[in-house]
Amino acid sequence: MALEILPQQRRQRFRNCLQSQRKRFPSMMMTDFTEEHMWLQVQHELSLRKLTEGSEYEEELKYDFNIKGELRHLDTNQSFVFNYYKNAHEQNHKRYQVLGHLITQYVYELLERVCMLQKVSIPTDATEEEPRSFFFMSENALTSSSSLIVLLQDRGVFHAGQWGQRTIVSEGLGHGTQIPFIKMALQTHGGVIVLNPNDNFVDLKTEKERLSFSTREEAPTSTQSVRWIPKRGSSSPEEHTMYVWDHFISKSAAKNVAFIAHGYGGLVFVDLLVQRKWEVMNKVYSVAFIDSMHNTQHQTRSDPQIQEWIQKYCCEWVSNSKPLDKAVGSLVKMNCPTVSAGTEKYGLAPSCCLHAIFKYLKSTLKAKTTTAFRHSPVATRSSTSKKRGNK
Repeated sequence: MALEILPQQRRQRFRNCLQSQRKRFPSMMMTDFTEEHMWLQVQHELSLRKLTEGSEYEEELKYDFNIKGELRHLDTNQSFVFNYYKNAHEQNHKRYQVLGHLITQYVYELLERVCMLQKVSIPTDATEEEPRSFFFMSENALTSSSSLIVLLQDRGVFHAGQWGQRTIVSEGLGHGTQIPFIKMALQTHGGVIVLNPNDNFVDLKTEKERLSFSTREEAPTSTQSVRWIPKRGSSSPEEHTMYVWDHFISKSAAKNVAFIAHGYGGLVFVDLLVQRKWEVMNKVYSVAFIDSMHNTQHQTRSDPQIQEWIQKYCCEWVSNSKPLDKAVGSLVKMNCPTVSAGTEKYGLAPSCCLHAIFKYLKSTLKAKTTTAFRHSPVATRSSTSKKRGNK
C-alpha cells in the first residue's frame, strides 16, 4: 500500500501550531468541528489565500475562509461574486472553475493536516509514470477492530472531502465538506475512509493551462480536443469504489462497516452490493443514504435477498419540507425506510441530518452487537467436557 503522508517533522510542527492555537482560542478545540461555527483556522500554517498569492489570479480571487468556515472577500467581507467580469459569462465561469480547483486543494490540506488522514494512492501496483488516483483514511482504519465509516459522495466536479462545491462557496465548509462527518466518525466509530469517486481521468494539459483565465486567452474552439487518460482502477465512481473495497475495506480488521452515501453515491453503493453480494452483506452493518439516486428494483434485478437486506439495514434521508426524521412516503421506491433530512435544499441535506445519521448508525450497531451476543454459544462445564471428550 502506497501511503502518501506528511513528513514526520512537518506533522509535528503542525501539531505544535495547533496547540498554540488552542491556547489562544480555548473554546475552539479540534473536537468542535461538528458544532456550528466552531472551525479551527490555523492562519499562518493553512489558508486558501496562500494558494492564490503570487499567482496571476491573485486579485480576481481575493477570498479566504473566515473562522466560521465561510468564504469571504478579504477587503469587503462579502460572499463570492460570480459575475466579476461584466458581460463575460465564459470568463466568469473559468474564474469559478479555478476557485473550485483551489478549494479542492484546500480541502485536501484540511483532510491531511487537520483531520490527520492519510492519502492512499491507487492502484497499489502503479508505475511511477502511470496516472494514479487516491483516497483518504484514518491512521488505524485497516488495523483496528472497531467499526469503520465509509463516506461516498455524489457525482460532480468536486473530489474527496466535499459533499458539494457550490455548497462550500455559498454556505461554507461546515455544510459543504465532509469534515464534520469525519470528526464525528473518528469520535464515535474509531475509523473512517473517505472515497474519491470523481477522480477518474488525468488531462494532458499542464496545470498552468488548466488554471489560466487571462482576459487575453481565447476560448478553445470545438475542433480542439482535450486528451483524457483514465486512471486504472478508478475510471468511474463504480470502479473506484470496488477497487477500494477489494483491496482495502474487505481486508480491514473492522468487523462492522457502515456507508454514508450521498446522491449518485447511493447508486454506486448498490452497484457494489450487487457485485460483491455476500462480502458486503456480511461486513456492512448499515447504510445511510442521503437523497440517493439508486433504484433497488432495477439495479438488483429483483434479487429478493439483496432487496430484503436493503430494507432491513438501510435508511434514507431525503430533502423535504417535513421536520427532520419524519417519515416521508415515496411512489418511486419504498426500498428502505425514508425520512426527511430537515431541509428542502439538496446541498444542505448532508449537514442537516448529520446527527440523525450517526444516531441511527449507533442504534443499528448496538442492535447488531446485541443480537450477536445473544446468538453466541455460552460455555458451560458440561459443554466444555463434551468438547474435551470429542478430541
